[in-house]
Amino acid sequence: MQKDISIYFDEPKSFEPTNTKALGGIVGLYFIFTQKTFIQYPFDKSKLLYIGMSEKKTNSIGNRLSGHFEGKSKNVGLVNYRKIEPLLFTYLNFDILKTNWTFRIEDLESYFILSFVEHYGVYPICNNKTGAEIHSSELKVNLKIDWNYFKTK
Repeated sequence: MQKDISIYFDEPKSFEPTNTKALGGIVGLYFIFTQKTFIQYPFDKSKLLYIGMSEKKTNSIGNRLSGHFEGKSKNVGLVNYRKIEPLLFTYLNFDILKTNWTFRIEDLESYFILSFVEHYGVYPICNNKTGAEIHSSELKVNLKIDWNYFKTK
C-alpha cells in the first residue's frame, strides 16, 4: 500500500545571486518560475519554467542556480525569460524527503517532471530533457504535489 505525502513549497525567493549563494551544500530539487507571466500549457496555465536537480553537495542547489543565473548552464530559455521579468525560485531539500523516498534523487526529479506532464500536458517550457519513468508498482509513496503554488505566488 502506498503512503500519501503532500508536498508544499516554501515562500518563493527572488532569483538572484544573494539568494542562491546561501544554498551551497544543499542537495535537492529546485523550481524556477515567473513572477507574473503565465505559460499556456496544453491542459492548464502555470508560471513554472524549469524543474532542476542537484545530486551532490559539491554541485549544490546554490551552484546550480548560480549557473542558471549567470547563463553558464546554457539554458537559453531561462536567460531570456529573466531578460523580460525578474524570476523566482523555490526548492526542496532532499535530506528532508529521504525518510519517505527510497530511490535516487534523479528518480525524484523524474517523478516531479512526469507529474507536471500529467497535470499540464507537456514538460516545463525550459526543461530540455525527459524524465525516466519509475514504475508505480515500485513506489511505496504517492507524492501529492501542490502544483497550484505556481499559479498563486
